[in-house]
Amino acid sequence: MTYDVIILGGGPAGLSAGIYASRARLSTLLIERSYPGGQLMMCENIENYPGYPGGPGMQLSEAMREQAEKFGVQSKIAEVERLDLLGLEKVLRTAEKEEIRGKTVILSLGAKPRRLGVPGENEFLGRGVSYCAVCDGAFFKDKKLAVVGGGDTAVEDSVFLTRYASSVHVIHRRDKFRAQRIIQERALANPVINVQWNSVVREISGGDAVEHLVLEDVATKEQTHLSVDGVFILIGHDPNTKMLEAQIKLDEMGYILTDENMRTNVPGVFAAGDVRHKLLRQIVTACADGAIAATAAEKYIEGSL
Repeated sequence: MTYDVIILGGGPAGLSAGIYASRARLSTLLIERSYPGGQLMMCENIENYPGYPGGPGMQLSEAMREQAEKFGVQSKIAEVERLDLLGLEKVLRTAEKEEIRGKTVILSLGAKPRRLGVPGENEFLGRGVSYCAVCDGAFFKDKKLAVVGGGDTAVEDSVFLTRYASSVHVIHRRDKFRAQRIIQERALANPVINVQWNSVVREISGGDAVEHLVLEDVATKEQTHLSVDGVFILIGHDPNTKMLEAQIKLDEMGYILTDENMRTNVPGVFAAGDVRHKLLRQIVTACADGAIAATAAEKYIEGSL
């Protein structure tokens, strides 16, 4: 069987694409390496998705999955090891040596936050450890926070977090930020922000939630303890695009380049969600990308796009 649409990745972008593609009566297969949901499954509470009153990401993900299946999306759990996207018919090969064919492919592979890889990071995920200030900042009203990083996102989000936090400690391994000068100036002028230069996090610890960090001076190796209620690790993301490099045009960071209709450089191949080069990576923008990608795929099959 050759599907009209194959969606690779089952996060909000992929599920949204599935809903739109299947409602358009296109035969649609969604492939995910594990249970659908993506990073949504890691969110303890979501408050900024329109129409969703707040609750765990798993609950929202399950509602999206059920809606997609209601309209006829087929789901498959598989590890895709190879993609042949350049031909008129797209061919995906799984780890089980199965070949799956489609007229179009929507790449909603997502991006992974870079991790510190220190003790306590995994244990306190959702209990004080976060990778998204916009998502979780409001949960830390009048709390003491730390931000790890020195690029645009880390420095800009440290300013954002001062809307809620009583104090924000920015922990950076160098003696100056990499962020744009104007962003640096805003952060350094903010009395709520304190910068821990030439420092790295060696451990995150606490009881039921994060209580303190172990910091190490990169020059002297001296270790100190910093009391905080939460830590935002903002050292970048890595898009899941390694196997696409020879076929799909990527930016310098590895994100997929698309036009406004989610088209990649390869005809019949579209991208949606966090894997795409874009300004904002949130659930609502991922869903919008998915809807556009599915609609563009429909028009492509019809020959009108």
